[in-house]
Amino acid sequence: MSAGSDWVTRPAHRAWLMAEARRLIDFFVPAAIDPAGGFFALGADGRPRPRPSVRHLHETARMVHCAAIADLLGLPGAAEALDHGMDYLWRAHRDPVRGGYAWAMGDDGPLDATRMAYGHAFVLLAGASAKLAGHPDADRLIGDATEVLWARFWEDGPGAVAEDFTPDWAEVAPYRGQNANMHLAEALMAAFEATGERPYLDRATRIAGLIVNRHARAAGWRVPEHYTPAWQVDRAYAGDPMFRPAGTTPGHALEWARLMVQMWHLTGRKDGWMTEAAEGLFATACARGWAPEGGFYYTLGWDDRPDRAERFWWPCAEGIGAAAVLRAALATDAAEDWYRRIWGFVARRLIDRQGGGWFPELGRDLAPVATVFRGRPDLYHALQACLIPLLPPDRSIVAGLARAASGDDSTRFAI
Repeated sequence: MSAGSDWVTRPAHRAWLMAEARRLIDFFVPAAIDPAGGFFALGADGRPRPRPSVRHLHETARMVHCAAIADLLGLPGAAEALDHGMDYLWRAHRDPVRGGYAWAMGDDGPLDATRMAYGHAFVLLAGASAKLAGHPDADRLIGDATEVLWARFWEDGPGAVAEDFTPDWAEVAPYRGQNANMHLAEALMAAFEATGERPYLDRATRIAGLIVNRHARAAGWRVPEHYTPAWQVDRAYAGDPMFRPAGTTPGHALEWARLMVQMWHLTGRKDGWMTEAAEGLFATACARGWAPEGGFYYTLGWDDRPDRAERFWWPCAEGIGAAAVLRAALATDAAEDWYRRIWGFVARRLIDRQGGGWFPELGRDLAPVATVFRGRPDLYHALQACLIPLLPPDRSIVAGLARAASGDDSTRFAI
């Protein structure tokens, strides 16, 4: 254990976290707002990348989520970004005739109208976050996304969702994946917090039971990514390197560790397997995924050797969040050391102090590269890493901020 009190109890560290969160928000908002609709992809200098502009569903929805966070923090300009994103989700991505939300939009309409469970999970998260921020259109977005998810994606037998469909709702491929289901569990818990409707939490728990308690437990607290339609692990699968890479992804185990702590709280702190899973996932990901020179390998083979040795920003962000909630909720001994170690790597290697934002990808020599990601692709992961440690570990960021904005938890949130 590192000497002294936990960092999250120190006023200087809490002020640093908030300053970094503000710096990230200022980098993305309002620069990312596209007057033609949706949000620009930003270059490394914080300027919109040249057209033609592509607006992916998860990116639009994540920016709505982040704008809701910024609005709850009371940052000027955030409400306009929230309005802008909510309008584009409903007016552009949504198909009012066939239902569902198109994966990628261009200036003149859909570029890829595939209905992806991954993207729909973030639509639900956007609606839940907007509702907690008091947006007037949140209920209709939550209702529409819920109807589509239950009617088209949800498979009650296994207790999880199918993956991809055509605009006419024909299944694209016989594949099931944990990534979309993990983010749906995140969104379902947020929807439960926003609406109080228990079915959201029940289905999140079913997803976690399948992927974490059944499959990750059987794999020694590694998270199998890819499955057959019968939910048998497919170790040979290798798909898109951004969303469906081969092998295992330590960053997803860290993300699940944090989500399991939240789920344990929301379900009444009764299911001991959830805390066992959180600590097991965290310990395994750190032991097997952390590189000797720092940072988490992007993917590991089933022999636990690095498969893709690049270091992406988002596993470090998820490691920070997991370490913070494990230390706060479960007093996990190693979590404080990991919290400091990961932030040290982020501060030294990932924060771009000249251009702004975080470098999304480092090569084997830890120099910035652009093999999978270009520019500054995302606010979501880095912003959450800054704010999770400032809030109670028993709820989502947006629910915590909404509680603080109402006058509760003000001591915990004070910087």
